[in-house]
Formats: sequence, C-alpha cells, structure tokens
Amino acid sequence: MTAVLEGRPTGNVTVEAGDVAGVRGTDTAQYVLTLACPERPGIVRAITAFLADRGFDIVEHQQFDDHISGKLYLRTAFTPGDKEVSAEGLSAEFAAVADEFGMEFAIHDGRPQRLLVMVSKFGHCLNDLIFRWRAGSLGAEIAVVVSNHEDLRPMAEAAGLPFIHVPVTAATKPEAEARLLELVEEYNADLVVLARYMQVLSNDLCASLRGRAINIHHSFLPGFKGAKPYHQAYDRGVKLIGATAHYVTADLDEGPIIEQEVFRVDHSLDPNALVTVGRDAESQALSRAVKWHSQHRVLLNNTRTVVFR
Repeated sequence: MTAVLEGRPTGNVTVEAGDVAGVRGTDTAQYVLTLACPERPGIVRAITAFLADRGFDIVEHQQFDDHISGKLYLRTAFTPGDKEVSAEGLSAEFAAVADEFGMEFAIHDGRPQRLLVMVSKFGHCLNDLIFRWRAGSLGAEIAVVVSNHEDLRPMAEAAGLPFIHVPVTAATKPEAEARLLELVEEYNADLVVLARYMQVLSNDLCASLRGRAINIHHSFLPGFKGAKPYHQAYDRGVKLIGATAHYVTADLDEGPIIEQEVFRVDHSLDPNALVTVGRDAESQALSRAVKWHSQHRVLLNNTRTVVFR
C-alpha cells in the first residue's frame, strides 16, 4: 500500500519580523520512508540498496522488530542531494521492493505538515503550540485555529493566525462537523489537533479523520475521566498526575497512545495547583505528539503505536 504526500517547496523560509506565515516548521530530512511488513531476512539490505543505487544519503535509520506480532516497523530519512525527485516518483519505483516483502509503506517529502488546531476555552495548549511553531521547534505549521467559542480569538489573531468560529449545539452538530471537514480541505490540513477541544466527535467524523487527528486527554489514562479530573485526583491523594496524547477514535479517549507526560506531586498541592501542573503536562505531551507525528515518527501497530523518537 502506498501513501504519498503532495510535493511542496522544502527548506526554511526567511520572513520579516512579525510575519509568521513562513516561519520554519520542520527539522526533518528532505524525504522519509516509513513502512511495516512481516519480519524476514533481507529487508534492510533491500531498502539500503534501493537508496544507494540512486545516490541517496541516509541520514537517520530506526527500526523495531515486534516479535509478538511478527512485524517489522521502520523509518529511514534520506536526502537525494542535487537530484530532482518526487515522493510520487520514488513510491512508484519502490513498489517492486514493497511487493516482494509485503510492505505497507509511505514516502514523504520534506514539506512541513499543516495543522488545523481545534480549541474551546482553555488556551494553554494553543499558546504552547503557537510558541513552538513561531520558534521553529514544532515540526509543523499551524494553518488555522477553529473553535466552538470566541474566547481564544485574540490569542490566535495576535499570532497572525486565521480564527474560525464554528458553534456547536446538539441540533447543529452534523452541520458543524461538515463545516470542519470543509475547513480541513480549504486549509489543506494534514493533521487536526484537538488542543482541549471540549466536544465529543461523532463516529463518522472520527472515521474520516482516522490517523490524522490527535487529542490531548487531561489524565494519565485511564484514570479520572469526565469533569474536574484534577479535583478527583486531589480527592484520591494521588502522587502522580499526567496527560495523554492519542489518536482520535470512535472509542472516547481510547485511541492509540502517542505520548504521556507525568509529574510527581504531593499533599501540599491543592486542586488549583494541580490544575497548573496538569496544564504543563498536557502542553508538553501534546506538542511532542504533534512534532513526532509531523516528522513521520509514529507508526500505528493495531491499537498501539511505534514511536521513533
């Protein structure tokens, strides 16, 4: 199976102060090959020979042999030097190797991934993503911010980002979700980031966004779901609190986990202090998950993930 990203200009773009539209959003190599296939001898040799025969330079290689499932997962980053190549053309050439080994693969070019960030009223995750994006350390470009409330419009617009209000009620939810998919297409978004977006997505929308939507859950799963999780944590006297970044699925907060962050706490922290610590955990876990996904470091392994950090 081949998945190809459309080619766009690569490399860093210099912009004037205050112009964030071209801020560099990636530090990945120019091309990345990711794949999964049954374990057998000769896989790595076939890949390196394919790249070497074309004069490509491998700059990073990671693999994981899952002996339980009998599958190999691999990520290889490479540069083509001065050659004029496309991800689509390379994929067509690599198809023969993939067929021989039963590979599911994708070749990605070096363009930054484009993000559609969804928020409600809590701004800490959005603020963190904007900071990392503008600093050039996020590994992606924020294209647009979408919200079911107006509260975070000033934050988004201060960063020069489009802010689109899509209100949601029980009666208008189908129309709101249809509008969201329109915005994904309109802004050519590669990834939807639910940065504390406080609406449950429908099963149909989860299916449409499978593998390209990440949510941050305010808990070190599976504990303390629902309202006021940090107050629940306080009532139970926890010694660790955390957050979980995972892919969105129809099973609420049970999608494949990409990253988790935890902090040690003690009896001296009241619920408000736990909220502050928890927000840091959410922001860090989400930003790392977004960066790793955008650099094509996350491969799905059934209900789990393989993350090549």
